[in-house]
Amino acid sequence: MNSPLCPSLFCSLPVSGPRSGLVVRAGFYRRKCSRKLVQRYRCKNCRRFFSSQTYDSSYYQKKPGLNQSVYLLLSSSVSQRRAALILGVSRHTVVRKFRHMARWAGIQNDRRRKAISAAPVSRIQFDDLVTSLHTKCKPLSVSLAVNSDTREILGFEVSNLSARHPLIEVSRRKYGPIKDERSSGLNRLFSRLRATVDERAIFRSDCDPEYPRHIRKHFLSAGHEAYKSRKGRIAGFGELKRIGFDPLFTLNHTCAMLRANLNRLARRTWCTTKTKIGLHLHLELYMHFHNTELI
Repeated sequence: MNSPLCPSLFCSLPVSGPRSGLVVRAGFYRRKCSRKLVQRYRCKNCRRFFSSQTYDSSYYQKKPGLNQSVYLLLSSSVSQRRAALILGVSRHTVVRKFRHMARWAGIQNDRRRKAISAAPVSRIQFDDLVTSLHTKCKPLSVSLAVNSDTREILGFEVSNLSARHPLIEVSRRKYGPIKDERSSGLNRLFSRLRATVDERAIFRSDCDPEYPRHIRKHFLSAGHEAYKSRKGRIAGFGELKRIGFDPLFTLNHTCAMLRANLNRLARRTWCTTKTKIGLHLHLELYMHFHNTELI
């Protein structure tokens, strides 16, 4: 087994001569959380000690065994406070684990998008899922793109929305004017999808008049099929439609799964989003869970 490289910045600089043989084994130590033996190393050049745990994502964590449990619970319609109650830990611990796992999931999602670029997607369905930031007077838009063939979530963007009727006056009086950022969110989403989507791909969406302009801006040779929106079914969280055949079933079914598996997105709930970054991290977490476990 080859010895790892020294994590010191000085030792990682390209200087004359190879660095082989500078790192030697220097015993073991036992982790307090799992009681497992971890190999320790010493660098002859900078005399620094480090271990194989130094390169692990759970480095310095006191309870790394909770990471997977938090990942599963928060992707299964469990709130952060209830996850803390189930696991018997502080809710602040759950928040730290949630942020750690969301950052890890974001890295995995980026790697997955790079892998898809070798075989670009040719059929896409996209639309906006509407939720709110603590109150319905401050709505948010989640622009979502899904692979029509595999139901895989390709990307998303969270944007501010201006309040809708009948809450327009209430929103302006309490929070002032809110800029509608949905257009910029769609631009960011399509910019991210350029490497994973075929130039001649077929996009499907509803009849929103803004969608064709954004598609032409980023995909000149792509086709666009627009379908009239239909009335939703109550049992499907308003996303699944009452008609027998839904041309946007893949997208609507994915949105219904989002509302069912993320407690903060359910239409009738007291678990609401407090920050945009919190919603973004939760979506990154669920995107990885959805693409790797559910489909």
